[in-house]
Amino acid sequence: MSDLHCNSVSPLFSEETIKQRVREIGQQISEDYAGVTSDSPLSLIVTLKGAFMFAADLVRSITVPCCIDFIHASSYGSGKTSSGNVSIRHNLNVTGHHLLLVEDIVDTGLTLQQISAELMAMQPASLNICTLLDKPEARKYPVNVAYSGFTVPNAFIVGYGIDFNERYRELPFIGVL
Repeated sequence: MSDLHCNSVSPLFSEETIKQRVREIGQQISEDYAGVTSDSPLSLIVTLKGAFMFAADLVRSITVPCCIDFIHASSYGSGKTSSGNVSIRHNLNVTGHHLLLVEDIVDTGLTLQQISAELMAMQPASLNICTLLDKPEARKYPVNVAYSGFTVPNAFIVGYGIDFNERYRELPFIGVL
């Protein structure tokens, strides 16, 4: 990655800080879901594309049986602001499953509110939300987050899977563009 690419991002959380926090979240999830079995594992529903790095590290920190599936959701067009419309694509059958929706960042809450409503309509046994980043200053829609890594300012965040126009995902740290 070029120096210019990195220099346009002000670091918020280092790679090591992220790794430590993800391990802590994984440990808490493992404790909270200690009763799940391989016959009825915890189902992680990962939102693409932004949460893929977080989910990969998180699942390696979870010690209870789990399975992973993906949902594609987007409310961003080609800029830094939400379009106000959420596009959701998936092929899930989660009736009766304990679900953990894994998200990269919660800002307005619109995307998670709509994904949660769609998942709840499938009648899971339970649904909790896990996000790496929470941006409460931007919240417009109520969202109940069970597991959160870091609170971030109301700025455009990139790195560790989170992009701006498909760039910056590869950064090993999280920063402000």
